[in-house]
Amino acid sequence: MAPPTTGPPPTAGIFTRTTTPPTPAPAPPAVIPPALEIWAPDPPTRAQRLIPKGIRDAMADLGLWQEPRPLKPSYHLVQVIEVLTRYGWSQSFDFSPTGRMCIRGAQTFLESTGHVTAIDRGRAVHYLQTQLARQGVNMRFWEWNDLSSNTFRGVEATISAASDMARRNGD
Repeated sequence: MAPPTTGPPPTAGIFTRTTTPPTPAPAPPAVIPPALEIWAPDPPTRAQRLIPKGIRDAMADLGLWQEPRPLKPSYHLVQVIEVLTRYGWSQSFDFSPTGRMCIRGAQTFLESTGHVTAIDRGRAVHYLQTQLARQGVNMRFWEWNDLSSNTFRGVEATISAASDMARRNGD
């Protein structure tokens, strides 16, 4: 029986060199576009409601009026949260006598002021319904909004999750 040997392993010799792999250069910082400002709009004034669309379009062409830019469903849902935060959340009313709104009331307000199109609002509703289905809720979102067990924090979390789902899907 041969005695055990001590020393370098058989593959290590005088011609092998131990080197560490080069460290990769750090990646340049990501270019992040400026955040889209999402806010709860002011309600249109009485005078603004009286101006016909054709005149508003002509005023916009002259630079005297700026029509709101409709938002994608993911941003629309964030703006719904902003409206509910600013004006107050309510149940059982689209618009309460004190000016508070439910989810559907906030969406109606944003659609009537030009901040979302009817098509994008419908897509946002689809995402909201899908999120509710994931949570095991099998009712329409405005019925769910009116449940006495709901709180604004819960409503806000559900709308936010629906917005995240829409954003992941490119909406």
